[in-house]
Amino acid sequence: MPSPPPGVTAPASRQTLVAAPGDANDVDEVSLPPKPAAILSGKAKWEEAVPSLKAAFARIEAELAKAGITPTGRPIAVFAKTDDDGFQYEAMIPVAPVPDSKAAEGKLAEAGSGDGGPLRLGTTPSGKALRFPHKGSYDEIDGTYETLTAYLDAKDVVVQDRFIEEYVTDLKDRADEKLDVNIYALVK
Repeated sequence: MPSPPPGVTAPASRQTLVAAPGDANDVDEVSLPPKPAAILSGKAKWEEAVPSLKAAFARIEAELAKAGITPTGRPIAVFAKTDDDGFQYEAMIPVAPVPDSKAAEGKLAEAGSGDGGPLRLGTTPSGKALRFPHKGSYDEIDGTYETLTAYLDAKDVVVQDRFIEEYVTDLKDRADEKLDVNIYALVK
């Protein structure tokens, strides 16, 4: 399936990291499989989260299309470092396995304009995780993170210092009430 041009949304038919949907009102224990992915690192202020992530996903889609690499999964953001002002992230889109990763990296380097750093190939986070569903606007996602934190504290679960957001529906704007996000906390 070819990639959409820049600014066009990803096909809904792309697979999520875990095929079985979660219970909308509960936490699921899942195993995240490692998947090849195109990755772009970035940072943003909290108020710029949605536009920054949308731009990163659009750039990845465009560069994958130019390089002839097939995206297969839903967009993912891995939040590596956060503070009161903003966050550092890795935007990822899972791709079909690439037989020659060095040649593919070369194609991506040729396709990329260099804005915001290089696009690279890597692997999605993997391992035992807890999946917390978020349905509703991005403005309301803090409530899901508060529930997540309370759950981890109540169950005395220790997780890695990063969270993963997988956008089951396209990230359009902060107020989109139909947004569906899987939030994963990787268990230590």
